[in-house]
Amino acid sequence: MPLLQSVEGCLEAGIGASGLSQAELARYLDRLQPRLDSLREAYATGALPLLRVPERRDDIPPAREALAALTKDAKTLVFFGTGGSSLGGQTLAQLGGWGIPGDDGNGGQRGRPRTRFYDNLDARTLERALGSLDLATTRFVVISKSGNTPETLIQIIAAIEAVRAAGLGDRIPELFLGLTEPRSKATNGLRDLCEALAIPMLPHDPGIGGRFSGLTNVGLLPSLARGLNVEALRKGAHSVIEGLLTVTTPKDFAPALGAAVTIGLAKERGVKVSVMLPYADRLSRFAAWYVQLWGESLGKKGEGTTPVAALGPVDQHSQLQLYLDGAPQHVITVVREACSGTGPRVSADLAKIANAEYLAGHAAGDLVAAQQKAIPEALIAAGRPVRTIDLERLDERALGALMMHFMLETILAGHLLGVDPFDQPAVELGKIITRRYLGA
Repeated sequence: MPLLQSVEGCLEAGIGASGLSQAELARYLDRLQPRLDSLREAYATGALPLLRVPERRDDIPPAREALAALTKDAKTLVFFGTGGSSLGGQTLAQLGGWGIPGDDGNGGQRGRPRTRFYDNLDARTLERALGSLDLATTRFVVISKSGNTPETLIQIIAAIEAVRAAGLGDRIPELFLGLTEPRSKATNGLRDLCEALAIPMLPHDPGIGGRFSGLTNVGLLPSLARGLNVEALRKGAHSVIEGLLTVTTPKDFAPALGAAVTIGLAKERGVKVSVMLPYADRLSRFAAWYVQLWGESLGKKGEGTTPVAALGPVDQHSQLQLYLDGAPQHVITVVREACSGTGPRVSADLAKIANAEYLAGHAAGDLVAAQQKAIPEALIAAGRPVRTIDLERLDERALGALMMHFMLETILAGHLLGVDPFDQPAVELGKIITRRYLGA
């Protein structure tokens, strides 16, 4: 397996009374047995398309061909979309160097266009972005499952208007690519717009919601744009599905164990905040993706826990005090990659001058590796729940497995909470009121 999970720091044997007893853990795991059985049945029948995505290969050539056609002679590739239409893609693109501090946005692209994501609608940002782009060498990928997301519709319409104003109206079909659901009885503004302007489109799987779509073509396009091995990505995800199909009891399935521990702590110990703390810049957007996945899937009917995105080691200096000594309401998931011996080394003479002789001869990765071990130990010593997930190597296979792990963990947590992890009914009210204000 590309990842190894340990929940010992969430159990009574590890942290005392603030952890779950073996009997409590067993009770929550037992409740997951029927859901595991139903997931296996859904895999066999195809009733839950998400479970079959990792073994698909038929959608890779169309995505690759569409991207190649779109980016011919391009210097910049812009992704428009929000929420699940963007966060999964950002998570994958970051593995390929996008969004890393100090990177110019084009690191490691080797001739491919630099990538930009605009997922938050801010009028000034959008206006300045469109005004600063060389529109003749810029291409736009526009993603919306329903095709009716108003923020995304504003983005593409504003971009089309900017292209027209630049005298490039006749090139619109080669400058844009849409990704939305196939035509159905429901209204789809993005599809209507793309068809009217002869903009090419790829189909968004109607059976997979946005926050669960990162491993579909929604995530394939940014992955390919950053030069990732998408086959390896899906192989990693499939390794988790293989576990689902072969285990006999929930205790032997890592996502089930994670769900049982997280929800068990919430119900039995009042631990209502779930902190995702990866120790790698290339996983900072993964933490943001997790926040949407967990929060929007489980926050229903008065249930759910609050997800928080953090990043190590920087957030040791901003959040760790709270987790170690604040209200006992956090469970921390520390995601670690093997990094000992990596990065620049500290010279002995300069370390001595800086009164930091303990750093002499060590690589930057040695300090992070030590912190990755020390912080879980400190949390355990303080009686605070912590689990660790170790990645031997942070690559496409590991990230695919990590994303599928948490999608399944979220689905299983929904079962324990008695909520449907695939809908978001409360969000609709805000949309209705927003339209009312615009209509007025």
